[in-house]
Amino acid sequence: MGDMANSSIEFHPKPQQQRDAPHAGGFGCTLAELRALMELRGAEALQKIEEAYGDVSGLCRRLKTSPTEGLADNTNDLEKRRQIYGQNFIPPKQPKTFLQLVWEALQDVTLIILEVAAIVSLGLSFYAPPGEESEACGNVSGGAEDEGEAEAGWIEGAAILLSVICVVLVTAFNDWSKEKQFRGLQSRIEQEQKFTVIRNGQLLQVPVAALVVGDIAQVKYGDLLPADGVLIQANDLKIDESSLTGESDHVRKSADKDPMLLSGTHVMEGSGRMVVTAVGVNSQTGIIFTLLGAGGEEEEKKDKKAKKQDGAVAMEMQPLKSAEGGEMEEREKKKANAPKKEKSVLQGKLTKLAVQIGKAGLVMSAITVIILVLYFVIETFVVEGRTWLAECTPVYVQYFVKFFIIGVTVLVVAVPEGLPLAVTISLAYSVKKMMKDNNLVRHLDACETMGNATAICSDKTGTLTTNRMTVVQSYLGDTHYKEIPAPSALTPKILDLLVHAISINSAYTTKILPPEKEGALPRQVGNKTECALLGFVLDLKRDFQPVREQIPEDKLYKVYTFNSVRKSMSTVIRMPDGGFRLFSKGASEILLKKCTNILNSNGELRGFRSRDRDDMVRKIIEPMACDGLRTICIAYRDFSAGQEPDWDNENEVVGDLTCIAVVGIEDPVRPEVPEAIRKCQRAGITVRMVTGDNINTARAIAAKCGIIQPGEDFLCLEGKEFNRRIRNEKGEIEQERLDKVWPKLRVLARSSPTDKHTLVKGIIDSTTGEQRQVVAVTGDGTNDGPALKKADVGFAMGIAGTDVAKEASDIILTDDNFTSIVKAVMWGRNVYDSISKFLQFQLTVNVVAVIVAFTGACITQDSPLKAVQMLWVNLIMDTFASLALATEPPTESLLLRKPYGRDKPLISRTMMKNILGHAVYQLAIIFTLLFVGELFFDIDSGRNAPLHSPPSEHYTIIFNTFVMMQLFNEINARKIHGERNVFDGIFSNPIFCTIVLGTFGIQIVIVQFGGKPFSCSPLSTEQWLWCLFVGVGELVWGQVIATIPTSQLKCLKEAGHGPGKDEMTDEELADGDEEIDHAERELRRGQILWFRGLNRIQTQMEVVSTFKRSGSVQGAVRRRSSVLSQLHDVTNLSTPTHAILSAANPTSAAGSES
Repeated sequence: MGDMANSSIEFHPKPQQQRDAPHAGGFGCTLAELRALMELRGAEALQKIEEAYGDVSGLCRRLKTSPTEGLADNTNDLEKRRQIYGQNFIPPKQPKTFLQLVWEALQDVTLIILEVAAIVSLGLSFYAPPGEESEACGNVSGGAEDEGEAEAGWIEGAAILLSVICVVLVTAFNDWSKEKQFRGLQSRIEQEQKFTVIRNGQLLQVPVAALVVGDIAQVKYGDLLPADGVLIQANDLKIDESSLTGESDHVRKSADKDPMLLSGTHVMEGSGRMVVTAVGVNSQTGIIFTLLGAGGEEEEKKDKKAKKQDGAVAMEMQPLKSAEGGEMEEREKKKANAPKKEKSVLQGKLTKLAVQIGKAGLVMSAITVIILVLYFVIETFVVEGRTWLAECTPVYVQYFVKFFIIGVTVLVVAVPEGLPLAVTISLAYSVKKMMKDNNLVRHLDACETMGNATAICSDKTGTLTTNRMTVVQSYLGDTHYKEIPAPSALTPKILDLLVHAISINSAYTTKILPPEKEGALPRQVGNKTECALLGFVLDLKRDFQPVREQIPEDKLYKVYTFNSVRKSMSTVIRMPDGGFRLFSKGASEILLKKCTNILNSNGELRGFRSRDRDDMVRKIIEPMACDGLRTICIAYRDFSAGQEPDWDNENEVVGDLTCIAVVGIEDPVRPEVPEAIRKCQRAGITVRMVTGDNINTARAIAAKCGIIQPGEDFLCLEGKEFNRRIRNEKGEIEQERLDKVWPKLRVLARSSPTDKHTLVKGIIDSTTGEQRQVVAVTGDGTNDGPALKKADVGFAMGIAGTDVAKEASDIILTDDNFTSIVKAVMWGRNVYDSISKFLQFQLTVNVVAVIVAFTGACITQDSPLKAVQMLWVNLIMDTFASLALATEPPTESLLLRKPYGRDKPLISRTMMKNILGHAVYQLAIIFTLLFVGELFFDIDSGRNAPLHSPPSEHYTIIFNTFVMMQLFNEINARKIHGERNVFDGIFSNPIFCTIVLGTFGIQIVIVQFGGKPFSCSPLSTEQWLWCLFVGVGELVWGQVIATIPTSQLKCLKEAGHGPGKDEMTDEELADGDEEIDHAERELRRGQILWFRGLNRIQTQMEVVSTFKRSGSVQGAVRRRSSVLSQLHDVTNLSTPTHAILSAANPTSAAGSES
């Protein structure tokens, strides 16, 4: 934040800076020059570099940096560069201040109504009608003589105002802390992002924000470029610049044709080195963000209505991400993402439920007011036959205001404004805790979607396995070695070729470093497969470093980097005699097809025909694969001095090879994975393995993990076979064919990223099961982006994952471990349960409070629970209860039930039974107290009290009993599946205990010392004990209810299904619709903050926009219509059939009860 000052300097160089421009701070380039340079592309840029600097190394000299050694890691120098060229940091927009949040909380309709009512009530209480006429106005102020009551009339108004302030402050504080958490998460994600630079000739990983102009940065496959730069040297580098230009074709970059690299773009292939020329607000992305930030302010004013956050906020979350190409793409994205809105199922169900409850509350409160007014008017003017006298008007108005306040209180209690709060608290709490379980949640709703997951498609390498690879078998010189051969056993020629082939034909950033601790394993840095091969060289008592020093990276003639299509990597070097030698390594079955010779035991060439190849596959490769090894073939080819081939014709060049060796690399299964997979299967989640490996290797690993079990009916397919089965004659994918394959598919081997995307999309779009599948996917490569985006929840690997994968994901696994996914499932289910617990508690209170206020008002013209008391109850049940119940820690037992599914109602029949059962108990008690309580306790009746009479013990007992019952019912609400022991694990949740005891303490204070503002009069010990006794009765009654089998109660209806057809269309399509009723607006307020937070974290970036433009949109639209029609069918069933259906299908009934 403190860098705002710097950035303003950077924009307007001061006059004296311009005068000695060529030597800005002793550097040979000014900021303005570099900014102008980065505006150019391709040939223009090259020309400009030549004119101004001679070449790229001239530019490096001006920037006082070395193309090979990088900057000296000197803090003063780095600081000076930051001063002159700026920091690699884009200042986010200021967060909302606490006062702004308070103001937002005050916009709440019900609160405004209450404020108005309170102010009117206050004003009237100060107006004393002329005394002598009081007779004529009826017995309005009877009983006021006791204590100078007229003076105390203001108290109620003031108390209501005070409690409104309380509610507003609590809401604002919650929103504020939520915002703070998002910012914490944001900085956490930023710190996670590191980039490789060369300083002092050493490769260092520095945080993206620490990059400075003049740094030499290593660019590799899968990176998201954090700053602008000029290429020094590149191997086969291709960049996806769609985030800046909107063009989806990959752009080939090279030092001699197009050397300009721009921040926010993705490296799709290859590697290289660049010198950083612009960072932060001066980089291309930064410039766009600065414009967006300025435009964002005006946009926001215009967009107040729709409350859609603009691009500037997206930037807040992840400063150095793509700029989304301005508003046009924003609009397009909204269109493309319309179906994505269905993602947070919970949110949809809750909004719908809350709106329904709110409407009911509105009706009830209106009826209450109308009945009270009519009753009063008829009683006063018809029965008693009085006339309306002018001087009595204030008295009557005071009555009407009192009725109005009662009506509003009924509404306040009925509207569950605690719902958005509970969701937010529960999600925010889970996200915080999930960090400890190695899940870094980027999109809040992913957390809850995970609880419904029915399928997980996992990578093999690094997720199910340890990703510490070692060569354990090899085939060299006609011999199959089951362990590492002794160097003496090999012909020097073979050994030499092997060492060169491995050392040169691998990324020079891949190394094996000595262990950090004594006795630990050597550290593997870079690509793990290459590490295994380098380790093999070390095991053969040779060293790869001298070979690399002899042929440094810039001497390599041509590099074909590894990608998912080639499945191989090749490097060409120039030989001393002027010829060329090509080294190649890759998947053995692919590379062996290109081999025509093989080295025999003496190191001489021998022909290698297809018959020999089949022999080799059968005798060497398959046995290795069946041991769960990955087989890699290493080969070479010589070109004589005269016959230089066309290097761009890759198939020609990488052909006619001579095989040196085939090695088997072991990647052991992580020890904790089999248990985690067993938990998933028990929880009703199917785990599928999608890997690029050989089918035998994949099957062996899947068996070790427990993904496939002997005797089960399952499929293991290769990518080719999978495609053959799901495509028709024209080569189009057919959903019907896919539906035949995926339910049994457990292993998909040799699969391309497109296959992964097809599989995920197919499972999501499938309509075969009774409910739509919710799919989680893990991915680490750039090419996994589309599948991660398509999945309901995308997990990216924190360690092995590329930036592009992290960008497309919802959750980042910071330890790359499959068991963390199981933790995420547990947390997701816990969120769902927490919300259900809260609902069960909240709705019981709602039903009781509304009925009590309503009937009380109709029979006794006064609500037994006063406005201020209602507000207190509202505070307990909304804010405190949402805190208490939403922070229950998850237990292993959550993994013993099947997933809920997208269409399962929020309130199951068991919960409905609990809600109604407890409501019956509470109503019985309260009405008994209301009508015969005074006889039982031998006190004065509080019914029909005049306007300003003092608080009665009678009504205080009712209020106290009501609160006690809520407190004990809160303990009941901890279990929603009809469990007996409601105290189970209660002490593992300190927040819950604190809140229950705290509420109890405050209640004692309110009753004993609350007096007039709370309409309470102090109670005796005996009366307190009775209230407590009735409260504890709740726990006993809870056991009674638990005894009634839910299956007998056919009449109970579930509530809170997902949005049905009508709501879906109205809600989503009329986004800017103004006609939102009370409850909806009430909810919107909570949700806007929540969506704003989500949008902030969701800097959505299309990795491969072609996917967005073609299949997935239509697929999603099609899927949505099918889901809608299903939903519609379900909602059209009348309730009895629904109940019978679930009874007839015992498994589903059991599932919904558990």
